[in-house]
Amino acid sequence: MDPLLSGSDYNQLRAFLAVGETLSFSRAAERLGVSPSALSQLVRGFEERVGVRLLNRTTRSVALTDAGENLFRRVQPAVSELGDAIGQVRRYRDRPSGTVRIHSFRAAAELYIEPMLAAFAQDFPDVVLDITLDDAVVDLVAGGFDAAIRIGEVIDRDMVAVRLGPDLRQIAVASPDYLDRHGRPEHPRDLVDHRCVRWRWPGHVMPYAWEFFENGSWFEVAVDGPLIFNDKDMALRATLRGLGIGFCVEDAVAGPVAAGELVPLLEGWSAAFPGRFLCYPRQRQMAPALRAFIDAVRAADAGTAGKTDARPAQEDGRRP
Repeated sequence: MDPLLSGSDYNQLRAFLAVGETLSFSRAAERLGVSPSALSQLVRGFEERVGVRLLNRTTRSVALTDAGENLFRRVQPAVSELGDAIGQVRRYRDRPSGTVRIHSFRAAAELYIEPMLAAFAQDFPDVVLDITLDDAVVDLVAGGFDAAIRIGEVIDRDMVAVRLGPDLRQIAVASPDYLDRHGRPEHPRDLVDHRCVRWRWPGHVMPYAWEFFENGSWFEVAVDGPLIFNDKDMALRATLRGLGIGFCVEDAVAGPVAAGELVPLLEGWSAAFPGRFLCYPRQRQMAPALRAFIDAVRAADAGTAGKTDARPAQEDGRRP
């Protein structure tokens, strides 16, 4: 069986269809933007390709043979439909439409996705945002996602990453009631003698080991305690209730700290690490819908100035 049409086969087929529609080599040549002699060669090559005469030519007229008429009737609607389909796809270039699948850490979605949803829906009514909120680190390509928002150190190096906001810092915090009952740790290693509210990365077996910075390097403390959560908000609420010392991103506890509900601890050992990034696979041609989403998220970043250049993600090996 012959293979599907090659590029040259398709050009010859278009030439034949143009002549079949106009029954004139000169008018068909003008429509296709080629010379009549070039068009004649294309049609002759096509007839040799199929092994059947498709056109009867005289010096004054052109007519389809029976074989040519049969081929024209069967092929012309399909080629017309193909042209319409390609034209419809090209309209995606001019007006963003389709579905954009996004994976985001929960806290990042609250900061950068929720604020832009209403305006985005109004500006791009033909775009569907399919948003998955999950603190797990997933393979974007394997999961079928177009983009993700996560912290910089868990972004694959072959991704494009756009910074959103500043670097982050985690701090240990406790309620005044807990400190009255159990005392205050003076060094991170003192935490092993305290009741701590722990958190587990989704998909991991062991709870996250708290990380601190001293003498130019990071070190871990395997804390213990009565509670382990896979939800950071619930872990924070347990800390507010005095059930143990928590370990939280600083901006997540800014309100309770300012209100005196939580007391920062061990801040001298808490250093900054790469913050949140919008990341997506490298691609030659970006879908307009994805570009619209990226632009909207960047606009929602309250600290846009000086931080919006796309760049390869940087990793330092830490896990928050």
